[in-house]
Amino acid sequence: MVSISPSRSRTVRSIAAGALALPLLGLTACGGPGGSDDTITFAAVPAESSSTLESSFENITKLVAEETGKKVEFENASDYAAVIEGMRAGQIDAASFGPFAYVIAKDSGINIDPAAAPTNDPEADPAYTSLAYVKKGSDIKDIQDLKGKKTCFVDAASTSGYLVPMKGLMDEGIDMDKDLEQVMAGGHDASLLSLNSGDCDVAFAHDAMLTTLEKSGQVDKGSLEPIWESEPITEDPIAVNKDSLDPEVAEQVTTSLREKANVPALVEAGVCTSEDDCVLPEEITYGYKKVDDSDFDSIREICKSTEADACKNIG
Repeated sequence: MVSISPSRSRTVRSIAAGALALPLLGLTACGGPGGSDDTITFAAVPAESSSTLESSFENITKLVAEETGKKVEFENASDYAAVIEGMRAGQIDAASFGPFAYVIAKDSGINIDPAAAPTNDPEADPAYTSLAYVKKGSDIKDIQDLKGKKTCFVDAASTSGYLVPMKGLMDEGIDMDKDLEQVMAGGHDASLLSLNSGDCDVAFAHDAMLTTLEKSGQVDKGSLEPIWESEPITEDPIAVNKDSLDPEVAEQVTTSLREKANVPALVEAGVCTSEDDCVLPEEITYGYKKVDDSDFDSIREICKSTEADACKNIG
């Protein structure tokens, strides 16, 4: 059995198959491509609580505003499909993505670059993992035991809730279609809650979801335990739209996120009054570090090896 260290709450990393065909949802244009106006539109997708999303990004958007001298307008997007199409249309200038959603956007031809991704450890690369959980005392001890079992996943295009588990199962010789009874729970929380209620025998979710559910009292501490953990996956990037922003402004946004979007630097810049009161998205305790497009090649490799249907949206 693997052990889990405490970690922050995280955004659901999924985008519906065929999302690139969906229209914009709830986004208002803020000027055409080229960054000709004085507004930068920053978008993010809700995690468990959408009511606090804008306030959780407030210090990040304040930093970007101070570094660029422009107004930053925050958009609470309905889903990653809206963010992708908003960037394609030049209506969104920067956005927080899930890793697979970023790859779909980038590899479908949108001129975006990842600037930074979050970490709680300034000495560690921004990363998280996927885990398989069972009820404590289950006779399932490893993913090799999953044949014939009812298995909860998140969504067919979720990075840690489907694509990465798919690769892990294939490596063990398990056929997703023939050997498992698949259940798409729709969310990382729903996947574990379904396991907890007995609706499936095993459930996949990202590395912080169980901690979140235990803290909220939705799952009794110790009632679920991991039997498998993936290799590290690069964390959610904030990507910058190089077609909608003036090149100089795009560089300012990228540099500010890479160099100053962390608690110590935000305090030094006067954006936060103290480290204890410096709120960052999703309970991040340190801040953001530089990432590059190549950091997401592992997602592309999973697509090649699994030939997952959701990957057909790429290119």
